[in-house]
Amino acid sequence: MIETIQFDEKGLIPAIVQDAETGEVLTLAYMNKESLNRSIAEGETWFFSRSRNELWHKGETSGNTQKITEMKYDCDQDALVVKVIPNGPACHNGTTSCFTTTLFEGEQVKPHENDTAFLFELEKLIGKRKEEMPEGSYTTYLFDKGVDKILKKVGEEAAEVIIAAKNRDPQELSMESADLLYHLFVLLQEQELPFQAVLDVLKERHGIKEELKK
Repeated sequence: MIETIQFDEKGLIPAIVQDAETGEVLTLAYMNKESLNRSIAEGETWFFSRSRNELWHKGETSGNTQKITEMKYDCDQDALVVKVIPNGPACHNGTTSCFTTTLFEGEQVKPHENDTAFLFELEKLIGKRKEEMPEGSYTTYLFDKGVDKILKKVGEEAAEVIIAAKNRDPQELSMESADLLYHLFVLLQEQELPFQAVLDVLKERHGIKEELKK
């Protein structure tokens, strides 16, 4: 399949790196044929540095490696999406993603049913991780360590949410809230409590409040 990839005149192809579990875009890097082959062979991301003119293995010095779960190319075969399980921040600045600065904010999209559907997809993915326990998965690591570790992470992420809120940092609060929700979903799976049960409680409470307003 690699022979179908369309590299540019410099022998490179852009690779969009995406968190396989959260869907967040982590970084945009470039691969040449050699780094692409090494990425496939070793199951971790290898890129080509345009500034240094050399191959580089993500996490070789920092330890923040990226385990590849899936690679796709687009309809023109000249761009890649690389889904990974990151072992630490993707950015050299220490942030989860390299994309942290807002350039433009248009009209906000109103929530719709697909947002709720995504939460059920997340629940399904975490459940699949629990069932299959793939090696190298952070979710597998949590289930392997057990409920005490999961509870500790929920507590830590809750504290991070509090700190972000105290700092009045919307971006930080969004990221930390996402981390808290993810770990809460892991806890629900560990306890074998479906997310629907939580939604049912919320809907019931909403119904009670609506009755009180009458």
